[in-house]
Amino acid sequence: MSAVPNPKRLLSDSAYALIDREVAKYPSDQKQSAVMAALAIAQDEAGWVSPEVIDDIGSYLGMPAIAVHEVATFYNMYDTTRPGQFKLAVCTCLPCALRDGAKAGEYLKQKLGIDYNETTADGLFTLKESECLGACGDAPVLLVNNKRMCSFMGAEKLDALIDELKSSARSQ
Repeated sequence: MSAVPNPKRLLSDSAYALIDREVAKYPSDQKQSAVMAALAIAQDEAGWVSPEVIDDIGSYLGMPAIAVHEVATFYNMYDTTRPGQFKLAVCTCLPCALRDGAKAGEYLKQKLGIDYNETTADGLFTLKESECLGACGDAPVLLVNNKRMCSFMGAEKLDALIDELKSSARSQ
């Protein structure tokens, strides 16, 4: 049932096994339907989806690499450039912006000394604008590394989050 992998495999056997599990959810002639899951699995393992990983996923799923690239660049949850250790995605869509989402983004820009789509010199933080995270009532909200939702992120909570993430980076 496995798709035919690229001879130069870029991911671990366990990552390909997870991709195979996703592929199995679709009819055998629709392997490409697992492309979003495959990208997420690859990003979890590699930290981002490099051009080589995109090519490998295309080969593994039997689809053109450009089609995988189109998916990876359409959705902002995929990183096609290497992010910092902690990607902070601040929702700046209108409902959050009206409830200080834009203000939270500006605060982080000043605190970290970077703009959106930039990474701190120490490689710890990448700051992104996020599309709607579906938590407008908890605004301002941000997502850490596409996994952890943080709500009501005023200056005090942002400071605490940055301190927590810096501490966790030191302990690793």
